[in-house]
Amino acid sequence: MESVVYMSSCAATVFVGALVIVAIMLMTLLTSLSVMLQSCKSREAGVLENDHHHRHHHHLRQQHRYDYDYCKMAALNAEISSFDAYTLPEFCKDAAVKYIKEGHYMRELNDSVSLVENYFHGVVPHDGGHDVVLMDIDDFLPANALHTNPMLYGYNRYGCDDCVREAKHMKHVFLIELYAKLESGGWPLILLSRKPEQLRDATVDDLKSSGCRGWLKIIMRSDEGMKTDTRDYFLKQKTAIEVEGYRIRAVISSHMDMLVGSFIKAQNFKLPNTLPVAPTHAII
Repeated sequence: MESVVYMSSCAATVFVGALVIVAIMLMTLLTSLSVMLQSCKSREAGVLENDHHHRHHHHLRQQHRYDYDYCKMAALNAEISSFDAYTLPEFCKDAAVKYIKEGHYMRELNDSVSLVENYFHGVVPHDGGHDVVLMDIDDFLPANALHTNPMLYGYNRYGCDDCVREAKHMKHVFLIELYAKLESGGWPLILLSRKPEQLRDATVDDLKSSGCRGWLKIIMRSDEGMKTDTRDYFLKQKTAIEVEGYRIRAVISSHMDMLVGSFIKAQNFKLPNTLPVAPTHAII
């Protein structure tokens, strides 16, 4: 005998309604799960994209750091060997521009000048005015006195004419202040230049207009001296200074030609440059 379940119309309505509600809840649950899954996929894709961007940016920083370190080492070796900037890879110009634009040059210049100042805080001149400091006058003459042009080495291609001028100006300011501190500290200053003797009057005028006073002497290159390598020229001048009875306590320059040579008992201070170039074509 078949069993039959009888249900009133009211109960049937409630039952059907419950089934509909359960179906709606299941659909809502499935929709929520689908949305959550899609959100997770999007988030994961975003993380991967951000990670890829971070890795790419990190790689660029590492590459820039490598380029800069390589160019700095190549530049140092080139300057020691008296080669000029043309011997360096082309990408070193881009590295030099970033070196200036990103503030590395100014930080190194500030640190270098601070190193000089800290050294002279601990020493005083002795020997009745015979202790002297040699300074590279070509480092801090006004830019227009150096007759330089950043386009000479193609820096205009990198949009860095202004940053080169600004770096030159700041170097001028830093070294004029250093000059004033050394002079006020009682240090006799001997200024050396790679420029010919014919420019002495213009050089003196430029120094005075920059506020420099009280130097012991200015040494310019004679016609014969213009024919010699600058390293030999500076070595000869330093030897002559010592023969005159002076004791060289320090040499300050941004170029290696004034710092290299046979050993003398002096503190050498190498100021930063963007790239080594022939000193008569110095960019900074």
